[in-house]
Amino acid sequence: MNRKGYPSDVTDEEWAFVAPYLTLMTEEAPQRVYSLREVFNGLRWIIRAGAPWRFMPSDLPPWEMVYQQSQRWIKAGVFEHMVHDLRVLLRLAKGRQAQPTATIFDSRTLQSSPESGLRADYDGAKRKKGSKTHIAVDTLGYLLALYITPANEQDRAQVQELAQQVQAVTDQSVEVAFVDQGYTGEEPAQAAQAEGLRLEVIKLPEAKKGFILLPRRWVVERSFAWAARFRRLARDYERLPETLEGLTFLAFAILMLKNFVQVMAYLL
Repeated sequence: MNRKGYPSDVTDEEWAFVAPYLTLMTEEAPQRVYSLREVFNGLRWIIRAGAPWRFMPSDLPPWEMVYQQSQRWIKAGVFEHMVHDLRVLLRLAKGRQAQPTATIFDSRTLQSSPESGLRADYDGAKRKKGSKTHIAVDTLGYLLALYITPANEQDRAQVQELAQQVQAVTDQSVEVAFVDQGYTGEEPAQAAQAEGLRLEVIKLPEAKKGFILLPRRWVVERSFAWAARFRRLARDYERLPETLEGLTFLAFAILMLKNFVQVMAYLL
């Protein structure tokens, strides 16, 4: 690498882990002009800085190259696989079972942009037009499932989709899903039960004054705070929901990868 490094660059230890996931063709493939590591560094810069693709620094590969390769990675599900493997490794390293028995569902609304405006809608509760990111995390805050909808879609209507994804990536190990009062009702409870989950609603105290830290629920809020460190995810800048979904998985992969390297350095 013949340039000054960026804070977003992947480290040698991190690259040793991610390279097998990212290599969709051999390193010696004749059509490769730029280092795969540098292309990945370009994508990491974009998601951290939140800049438009065309603002890619000149000492990184051309934005067209980074964008095209990013779309290949997203379509191949590279970042999802990375997140799921890292979650298992981190859980084992912290003395947990490989697969969780509990999950937490929640959503957040992202303000739309001119690029995403055609598929956006209005969230009356948050008073903004945009997209809604529905996620499921384990009790450590690691991402299990993700689903993108227009912001007007109700949280309770996404229970079946999230439950199906969670059970698929955990080998049907999850038994309970903790949710807020936006998921109340017979329909979401039945949708969860159909996938082998018990929906447990964490309610606010009746006499509420000021900030209340809700049991279990704070974990998913922390996960959203982790994702907020990535400026590309501050708003919905993507034309396609699949791109937003893939970049969200990438953000969690970056965070979990850093955590994994630190844990392994401590253990070794």
